[in-house]
Parts: sequence; structure tokens; C-alpha cells
Amino acid sequence: MEIYELLFGWMEKTDPKAIILAFSAIAAGLAMTAGIGPGIGQGFAAGKAAEAVGNNPKHGQKPATLTMLIGAAVAETSGIFALVVAIIMLFANPLVGRLGTLIGGSSEVGTALILASCGLGAGFAMIAGIGPGIGQGYAAGKAAEAVGKRPKLQSSVVRTMLLGQAVAQTTGIYALIIALLLLFVNLFA
Repeated sequence: MEIYELLFGWMEKTDPKAIILAFSAIAAGLAMTAGIGPGIGQGFAAGKAAEAVGNNPKHGQKPATLTMLIGAAVAETSGIFALVVAIIMLFANPLVGRLGTLIGGSSEVGTALILASCGLGAGFAMIAGIGPGIGQGYAAGKAAEAVGKRPKLQSSVVRTMLLGQAVAQTTGIYALIIALLLLFVNLFA
């Protein structure tokens, strides 16, 4: 019982709305760690595009750069998903409005803890965006590299890259769905 009091005793003296907002602020920061993936992936793509231009300076600059930009834009989507979740938690937090809506005899502090945990869970879920960002950037880099070597195949290479990037994005979409469910659906009622 002493450990419980040490860990959670402060909650009984704290405004439940403040608990939810505090956890949501932490979660918003956690969600933005998904930007790591696009950053790595886009850097890789830019490096490969520069390498491709260096290998084929006469004909490779425009196709390799265009391929890199298209691929990098797609690689940014998981970072954008995380940004949307973080902004919702910071400016339009639906969890605060749900305070007192849970059933099952939860106290207001208990409800606040559940909702605050939903906020943290939403932020943690968006960390999954790291994988798609890295994978999509890798695909963009390899496509830029291929186009630099064979500029006439740009159309085929870009189509293949975009198809692969779409498949790589699925885990980012799953994370977004879970985060939105945690924020907007009363899962524990």
C-alpha cells in the first residue's frame, strides 16, 4: 500500500483535468518522436540523390532530384500523422471533455488516470511512425540512385517506389488509428 501511495497518492490532491492535460503534454512530445524516421529516411534519400547526380552529372540531376523530392514527401507522412495527434492533444484535447463519463464506479481521480493514460498511449502509438519514415526514405534514396544511373527509366522507377512506400506506410496508419481511438472513443465505458 505504501508504494501505491508513493506513486499515486499525489493524484488525489490534484485537479483531474490537470492530470489529463499533463499526461497529454507528455504524450504530445512522445508522438513527435515519430519525426525521427522521416528525418533519417529523407536524409538518406537526399544523399542518394546527390550521389546519383555525382555519378551522372550530365543527365541525372533533374530526374534524380525530382525522384528524391517525391519520395521524401511521401516519407514525411508518418511525421505528419504524429503532428496531427500532438496538436489534437495540445489544442483540442477530447479527453478533458470525457472526464466523468466512465462507468463502473470510477472516482473522478480514477477516471482522470484512465483518460490521462489514453493520452500517453496515443503518444506512444505514434512512435510507430519511425519505421515507415525510415523505410520510405530508404526507398526514395534507392529510387534516386537508380534514376541517376538510368534517367530514362524515371517513370517506372518512381511508380515502383511509390507502390513500395504505400505498403511501408501501413504501420503508420495503424498507429494513427489507435491514437485516434484512444483520444476520441470511450473505450472503457
